[in-house]
Amino acid sequence: MFTLWKPYVQVAQRRTDAAREMQALAKKGIPISPITIQGRAIATSVWGKAWCTHLEKFSDYANRLPRGRTYVRNGSVVDLQITPGKIQARVQGSSLYSVTISITKMERDHWQKLCGSCAGGIDSLVELLQGRLSTGVMERLCHHTEGMFPSSRHIRLDCSCPDDARLCKHLAAVLYGIGARLDHQPELLFLLRQVDASELLSSSGAGLAGALAPAASERVLVSDDLAALFGVEMDVAASPGPVPIPIAIPTPRSRSAPATVPARRAAQRTTARKRTALPTAHALKKTRVAAAVARILRMRDQADKLARAERLKRAKLAKLEKKR
Repeated sequence: MFTLWKPYVQVAQRRTDAAREMQALAKKGIPISPITIQGRAIATSVWGKAWCTHLEKFSDYANRLPRGRTYVRNGSVVDLQITPGKIQARVQGSSLYSVTISITKMERDHWQKLCGSCAGGIDSLVELLQGRLSTGVMERLCHHTEGMFPSSRHIRLDCSCPDDARLCKHLAAVLYGIGARLDHQPELLFLLRQVDASELLSSSGAGLAGALAPAASERVLVSDDLAALFGVEMDVAASPGPVPIPIAIPTPRSRSAPATVPARRAAQRTTARKRTALPTAHALKKTRVAAAVARILRMRDQADKLARAERLKRAKLAKLEKKR
């Protein structure tokens, strides 16, 4: 009997086929960005978890999402690229399928309303991307219908597989893959919705100045610290009150035996290591924070260029229509 469906391919064979396909694309100079899941949790950050939770609230996606979770966990999403308003991916199934997901730009009135409701609740870009916000602000940003995430009517799905369902398992895997990608690059959510994250800040110029400041006591710590975003450990423990000033109390000199030469040298080496290690770690923290802010600004410039190009294109089309 004739059928459009190809025979089932084992996971190990799919991974082998995907690796071969990706090597061929890499030789052609095409950038590849696969989704790799460590452990059972697809997403671990506040933005990644919120994205996945948002997907699971769509009743018309419920039947296919479990298969998508299986596919993304076993490494079938071999490439995922996020650009303004569009996700393009490759998923390895019985064959290598191309997936395109288009998301409409967030309406300006909706975005301005969201910015107004969050006014004064966000102090820095790093704080925003880390999700270290008050519970009320996070609830507004992640609201199912009035937050940052798109509704099902704003999402257009397309896959090259023979499944004629609106949401196939390959598309479901890519949707979950977006949540995994937001764990490491949360700024892509704002790029995808084509909005400027800096407009959510309570005041201009607070992005880098507030990056190293500790969070307020009422803020919710949603992950260990900036290590989830930058890969370094940051000491952000807020002091509950004024720091007491130590008072030196003189003590009588002891007549203990003088330290030996090897002991003195060991103590000197330990002190030297401490003096050199602390500035290096501090410089690393500042570099990582500055790099994240610079990356966000570059993405905003890219979105502005695309918007200008789109306006020019529309103007040319309008002139051609007038001439006709």
